Amino acid sequence: MASVNKVIIIGNLGQDPELRYTPTGTPVCTLNVATTDVRTDNGNRQEKTEWHRIVVWSKQAENCAKYLSKGRTVFVEGRLQTRSWDDQQSGQKRYATEIVAQNVQFIGGGAGAGASRGAPSDHAAQQLSSFTPPPAEPPSDSMFGGSHGSSLDDIPF
Repeated sequence: MASVNKVIIIGNLGQDPELRYTPTGTPVCTLNVATTDVRTDNGNRQEKTEWHRIVVWSKQAENCAKYLSKGRTVFVEGRLQTRSWDDQQSGQKRYATEIVAQNVQFIGGGAGAGASRGAPSDHAAQQLSSFTPPPAEPPSDSMFGGSHGSSLDDIPF
């Protein structure tokens, strides 16, 4: 059976990116991105913010560290990864689930975007700020018994 491990989020950076290098010299950047779900419950506005730890590697990591700053909106596409380690102080096994980014796109300006960190060219900024995710391809009628006279228009949602 096939499986899929894919995450797509659009959110805002909660702090400036943290760039480090592995012992072999590979750049790795950590981003903390917030996404907020807004709902109305009995006429009251309810907000719930989730924080996501994003790990970006190689040249893309250096670009994130150079051009991103707290408050900036980003589109992140990647996969979930859980890692574990032994806590040196308590001796307990610890776990962390992160998004390993395969694609990071900078969107909009955000607070202090590009200030003192350099900004991408106008053309690149225009491309990044006009990002629109591709539309999902609708399923075929045959998935819903199209041979029995029903169609996608018959589905109640």
